[in-house]
Amino acid sequence: MSAQREPAPVQLRPMRTSDIDAVMEVERAAYPYPWTAGIFRDCLRIGYCCWIAEADDGVAGYVVMSVGAGEAHLLNLCVAPARQRTGLGRMMLDHVFELARSHRAKALFLEVRPSNDAALHLYRVAGFVEVGLRNNYYPAARGQREDAIVLALPL
Repeated sequence: MSAQREPAPVQLRPMRTSDIDAVMEVERAAYPYPWTAGIFRDCLRIGYCCWIAEADDGVAGYVVMSVGAGEAHLLNLCVAPARQRTGLGRMMLDHVFELARSHRAKALFLEVRPSNDAALHLYRVAGFVEVGLRNNYYPAARGQREDAIVLALPL
């Protein structure tokens, strides 16, 4: 019988430019079509809300959110594959809610792939509702495109 190790506790903190290499390792491991390091640098430069979930063993996840005109837009919420299904995604999402409210956003929006069952479940349990569909939004296999479900949550 083997004992399962508890994942190391995480601490949320603002993302720094020096985190981008570690963020990119997680991004590439988690997504077949990852963001580029330049996108993360631009998000930091523009002043988006960029946060890291950090553990003793490195970056466990991160979130990127823009806020403006009374709305927040969750652009990226990623949990390292080894940390998925541990509650970290929900912890980071709850932090996003707090950040959005502190910026006086009245609603939070996001896009998600219809094929991303785990993310859809997380967002629906958190109270998001479908408000639209963006056709051919995401890149997919063999040059194809995948739609995006647009979800919203009043804050």
